Amino acid sequence: MSSRPASAPRPSARSGLIDAAHALVRKQGYAATSVDQICAAAGVSKGSFFHHFASKEALAAAAADEWTARADAMIFTDAPWMQHADPLDRLLAHIDFRARLMDGPAEAFTCYVGTLVQESFATSESLRIAANASLTAYAERLAEDVAAAIDKYGAPAGITAIGLAYHIQAVLQGAFILAKAKADPAIARESAAHLKRYIELLFKRSDLP
Repeated sequence: MSSRPASAPRPSARSGLIDAAHALVRKQGYAATSVDQICAAAGVSKGSFFHHFASKEALAAAAADEWTARADAMIFTDAPWMQHADPLDRLLAHIDFRARLMDGPAEAFTCYVGTLVQESFATSESLRIAANASLTAYAERLAEDVAAAIDKYGAPAGITAIGLAYHIQAVLQGAFILAKAKADPAIARESAAHLKRYIELLFKRSDLP
């Protein structure tokens, strides 16, 4: 038996292409990203690309689905803030967690599906649908904790769990746009801080500031 340590398994060509799509679209946009660039970044041939995907659009849609799965694992399932027993504590810690991610170049922390849909919503129905499914999945998952917080602490009339979840998502997506425009992630973190204050004021728990 060889004494050489086992090397880490290489990602599949399909996974590598999806990783490349995530990175390139977040950095330079969907329209500016070519199949050749994706193949080069993934280290695969064009033939391998078309073995897995019929087109750049098909890859982008599949990458949206994978973005949803990875985000669910990182932001919900495996996130440390999910350990809080209180639903409002989970919600506030979720916003803190998202704010901590807002550092470095914008392409390192901004949203793939948010970037994708801004460019493609009027030109590709399949990509609009894929992005909407991803954004909706996030909002519906977040709404579970919002609903639990409303049940425990109450909320002003007209506030719904899914509506507030979409608002949180809208603020974060808008923060990403400001970070890109100003080339400064600090503005995104400030938006997240205002969002947290809004949530605290909304629920008015006695131990909150």
